[in-house]
Amino acid sequence: MFNKIRLWKKKDVSSTLQDRIEIVKKQHIPEHVAIIMDGNGRWAKKRKLPRIAGHHEGMKCVKRITRMADDLGVKVLTLYAFSTENWKRPKSEVDYIMSLPEQFLGTFLPELIEKNVRVTAIGYTEGLPESTLNSLNNAVEKTKNNTGLNLNFALNYGSRAEMLEAVKAVAKDCEQKKLNIDDLTDEKFSSYLMTKNVSDPDLLIRTSGEIRISNFMLWQIAYTELYFTDTYWPDFSEEDLIESIEVFQNRQRRFGGV
Repeated sequence: MFNKIRLWKKKDVSSTLQDRIEIVKKQHIPEHVAIIMDGNGRWAKKRKLPRIAGHHEGMKCVKRITRMADDLGVKVLTLYAFSTENWKRPKSEVDYIMSLPEQFLGTFLPELIEKNVRVTAIGYTEGLPESTLNSLNNAVEKTKNNTGLNLNFALNYGSRAEMLEAVKAVAKDCEQKKLNIDDLTDEKFSSYLMTKNVSDPDLLIRTSGEIRISNFMLWQIAYTELYFTDTYWPDFSEEDLIESIEVFQNRQRRFGGV
């Protein structure tokens, strides 16, 4: 039973990509899609390439999927780019990953501006290289008034740390009489999180065949639909994104009801 539901196999595609896009757009599009972009290193290893080659290809995939999400009418696309645990990786790999925002935004920012995409980020700035922060802050500033797709990067992000900081902030506000503990609700607690300005994800995608959440948006995905695929992130295509949304559209979201 578990093996049957853990991963989704691709269905036979008889229509063109554009036909599928138009069909999907006529149904409910998830407002917020979050993606755990996994498998860059294994993609490279399979081709006997250095791991950084996988990260480079993964950057190209970000461009493809951003364009398709925008075309489909997704409102928020959150990409798990680097976790608070990823610092454990070899320094050469971490250094390369930290150079990617500058590479990515250096080439893609003009198109994002043209397409009315707004760039935002969640995560901790501590420890991030100055060049990484500068490129990210520049993109955030130049797109802050855009009203289209919100391209949200989770960079040096960890959900447990985020929730712990939120609990500390709640305790401090209660201590200072800014908040009555009896007034604390789910909605109020959410306002203390880094994602306070975006809705909770409707759909969470994880690539590469791993079936776990990896400390990503643990509070926010309480009722999120989960989609796992064996495809490594660099190979995740526009068709794969459409496939995940088709699966989403065929599920019944009851939020604890019947």
